[in-house]
Amino acid sequence: MRARHRLAVLPAVLVALAAGATPAVSAPEASAAHRVPRTAVLDGVRLQQTKHLLDRGDTRLRRAARALTARADAWLGQGPWTVIDKPRPAPGGDVHDYLSQAPYWWPSQTPGPGNEWGCPYVQRDGRRNPEVDTGTDRQDLEKVVDSVYDLALAWYYTEDGRYARKAGQILRTWFLDPATRMNPHLDHAQFIPCKYDGRAIGIIDFSQSYTSVLDAVALLNTGAPGWTAADDTGMTRWNKDFLTWLRDGDFGRQEDAATNNHGTFYDMQLAALAYVTGDKTLARDTVRRAATRRLTPQIAGDGSQPQELARTRSWHYSTFTLVAHTRLAAIGRHVGVNLWAYRGPEGQSLFGAVDHLLPAATGTTAWPHPELEFHRYAATDVVHAAADAGDPRARAALRSLEEPPGGDLWSLRPAPEQLDSIAG
Repeated sequence: MRARHRLAVLPAVLVALAAGATPAVSAPEASAAHRVPRTAVLDGVRLQQTKHLLDRGDTRLRRAARALTARADAWLGQGPWTVIDKPRPAPGGDVHDYLSQAPYWWPSQTPGPGNEWGCPYVQRDGRRNPEVDTGTDRQDLEKVVDSVYDLALAWYYTEDGRYARKAGQILRTWFLDPATRMNPHLDHAQFIPCKYDGRAIGIIDFSQSYTSVLDAVALLNTGAPGWTAADDTGMTRWNKDFLTWLRDGDFGRQEDAATNNHGTFYDMQLAALAYVTGDKTLARDTVRRAATRRLTPQIAGDGSQPQELARTRSWHYSTFTLVAHTRLAAIGRHVGVNLWAYRGPEGQSLFGAVDHLLPAATGTTAWPHPELEFHRYAATDVVHAAADAGDPRARAALRSLEEPPGGDLWSLRPAPEQLDSIAG
């Protein structure tokens, strides 16, 4: 998804929030704010407390709010988007089926009569084929996720109904309206022309970002104008159907069995969907098992991620995988599982994995591994997450992080996001 970004120094009260303290807010004052949103990744109580501080005029938060509303304003004139707008339907012919193309696969022949795609396709890891952004639903999905998240957050903090109504329109068009809705499955995600009609790894098109949609809906459910109980019921039904497809289908089972970042993102999506649809047991079990199934084999004792270091974009994927781990840890907070406290048999931990990135994230030393497009700011959010969770090294590094383009919204949406481009 597109980049999101960082403020200067957190106000003292938010530093206290990061350390687990509760600001001095009286009950009558707190009740005047929105209800606490039942978010899956974001901390709803913290959001409510932050809104209270913003309403009281906190200058740093107001600066962040201006950056947030600028993004939301840009979405007001765009969309809505729908899966039925692509030039040709997914294999099978249903225009309501989501379609995306494998990003790192390229034609080996010049397309022409009798071979319109240029088949066979060959893989070039880390090099994105521009075809994936035309003729499929991938870019429109990214716009749906980014827009509803920005718009719902902007409404929550400003109470400007324009943002809520636009978010509702986008959600209804993509997920709910019978004429334009997406079918709740990913049978044709990341297809490869002339090779596969869809692949299990295409689930990451959603798993890397769909939790932001779940949190956006939770924000709207606190009383957003134009967002109805029927809308919420419709989204819950869509999410339950999607969850069933993820758990019971062959693609879901394959992604669950993945031993790299795909497996971690699958767990993150599964746990969040289970949580918002009322299956706290599944959410809790998924997060708990992730400690040994994902964290232990993916992170070495020194904090490095050997699978990601072997890739052409080792920095990107090292931060990308930690977005999944740290967001999963955030979901765990809602169901009583503390992934930050976990230590593997060789000392593996989330703190160690984030600390491993700090020299490059702060510009102290160069990243010593292959990277086609290094962006120091890609680590900003995961460092924030570790600092919030109590890592003193991460907290000390905050002042030295590179600010990503556009500013930082951590104080308003304290949940890790991938801040450089995601290719899947």
